[in-house]
Amino acid sequence: MTDTDGTGEQATSLRLLWFQRPEPLERPVVVTGVFDVLHVGHVRFLQSIAARGLPLVVGIESDERVRAWKGPGRPVNPDAERSETIAALGCVAGSFVIEGPPSVADWAAYAELLRPLSPAALAFTAGDRYTQAKIRGADALGAQTWELPFTPGRSTTAALGRLASSL
Repeated sequence: MTDTDGTGEQATSLRLLWFQRPEPLERPVVVTGVFDVLHVGHVRFLQSIAARGLPLVVGIESDERVRAWKGPGRPVNPDAERSETIAALGCVAGSFVIEGPPSVADWAAYAELLRPLSPAALAFTAGDRYTQAKIRGADALGAQTWELPFTPGRSTTAALGRLASSL
C-alpha cells in the first residue's frame, strides 16, 4: 500500500487533520480510537474524562486505517462523520482524523503526532490492547496516563453483532 505526502515519497508518519480545533488549545487530555458506531460506552468514557476538568480532544482513526485493521466491512461510518459526531458531544473540545499508512501504529509515531498538542494526559479504557504502547507514548510526551473503566458489553463490535442477529 502506498501513501504519499505530496512529494512522491512514501509517507512513514501519521498526520492529524482537524475537524474541530479548540481555541485556544490548552494542554488537553487526548483519546484516540475508531468511535465507529457511537454507544453508551463511548459516551460514559468521554464524559468521565471531561469531568476531570481538562479539555478533551479526540483523535479518530481514518477509514483506510480502520479497514486494514478490522476488515472490509468497517468502519460503518466515514471518518469525517465519526469526527463530527464526536465533536458534537458537549464533553469534547475538539476532534481530528488520524491519517497515514495502517502499518504505522507504534507508540513513537503516535507520540510524534500528538507532541504539538502538548497533552496533559492520554486516556484509554481498561483492557485496551494498546495499553503498554499508550503508556510509553505518554512517557515520551511527559503526559499522565488515565485508565478508565470499560463498560461491559458495550462496544461497536457487540452492537453490530446484536444488530446482525436481529435481522
